[in-house]
Amino acid sequence: MKRILLLLPASSYRNEDFIAAAKKLDVEIISAADYCHRLAPGWGMSPISSVPFDQPEIAVHQVMESLGRKPDAVLAVDDSGLELAALLSERLQLPGNPPAGVWLMRDKLAFRRLLRNGGLHCPEFYHLTSETQPEQACSLSFPVVVKARRLSSSRGVVRADTQEAFTQAVKWVNRIQEKADRDGAQLGLIVERFIPGHEYALEGLLEKGELRVLALFDKPDPLDGPYFEESIYITPPQLSQAKQDEIAHTVQQACQLAGIVSGPIHAEMRLNEQGVWLLEIATRSIGGLCGRMLQHALGMSLEELILRHALNMPLPKVWQAEATGVMMIPIPKRGILKSVHHLDEARQVPGISDIKITASAGQIVSPSPEGASYLGFIFASGISPDAVESSLRHAHSCLQFDVQTEIPVTNAITHPGQAGCA
Repeated sequence: MKRILLLLPASSYRNEDFIAAAKKLDVEIISAADYCHRLAPGWGMSPISSVPFDQPEIAVHQVMESLGRKPDAVLAVDDSGLELAALLSERLQLPGNPPAGVWLMRDKLAFRRLLRNGGLHCPEFYHLTSETQPEQACSLSFPVVVKARRLSSSRGVVRADTQEAFTQAVKWVNRIQEKADRDGAQLGLIVERFIPGHEYALEGLLEKGELRVLALFDKPDPLDGPYFEESIYITPPQLSQAKQDEIAHTVQQACQLAGIVSGPIHAEMRLNEQGVWLLEIATRSIGGLCGRMLQHALGMSLEELILRHALNMPLPKVWQAEATGVMMIPIPKRGILKSVHHLDEARQVPGISDIKITASAGQIVSPSPEGASYLGFIFASGISPDAVESSLRHAHSCLQFDVQTEIPVTNAITHPGQAGCA
């Protein structure tokens, strides 16, 4: 029986899907998680369940001491474990991407430098160091985008059109980064010129350095700021094959520049009259539950395909029988989610295949740029991308979310899946 070491963040949407895929393939799972090391012993958890994913150099020793027999592959389920997975694969002499290349893709500043030095389209940018006063004048012409360096899902990304807005954005993004990233106070921020154009995303798999496109997604909602919360993904996009090939070629070039040669990638880009402008490339698959929209086209779950690749098992051919889409249900305002209404009505909308509400009643929710999650996911399929988009928007319009904006001060109860630890 093959064995795989899965790095499962405590708060990830995708843990259950990866575990289910491994069981379907009759693969032995060794799971490592990032629960708080102070709380985990009291919950009866082993040391491998309280690994500091955000300190990979320390975590690699902790995992190696707990590992026992060597696995056949190491796989990070989400962003937080990517660097650790690369280090473990290197230490165990397993196939994978070099740690330096994974780091280049995770750090937005390093990624911009990679694109610029590699001759790919890249906006003007600079590093706003942690020592720089936020009142300092922006050195680029407006509009600009202020970004946290290592956060995902548009968290800590704010557009500024004036000096006053820039000053406020810097203060705000600094606070978000310092709260979300262990090294946030020292990292500084990246400031770059806003890139006009329509946004797309590519889901792919690298096999010995060659990119295999699994899906190309259109994002029909304009993402022009001041915040960049993503909502709808639809595939296939209504885009010429030449443009699709240009996107794939650009993603392939960037991966080659970083030395990324194996495994899933998820790339975000803008397309305008000048060409393809990469926003970022993650060395993991699409986040949240969005990958479920690809199950029909793949003939299996996306997680099963990724495990098959990691374990050198046969892979399916990708075919696109119909248009599919997903809506990441946006959070309307910060507060406590009390309830969700009209869910049955939304599920009866033609074209809707499933709706998953992932936020729990009583959970504090917050929209972009502070939030790191969604209320849930709406899935649809149809005869055309337009039909899918219409179904998603109709179903969303049926739903009503009761969010209490006044957050009372109470004695907090920490749930293991949401625990934080210094």
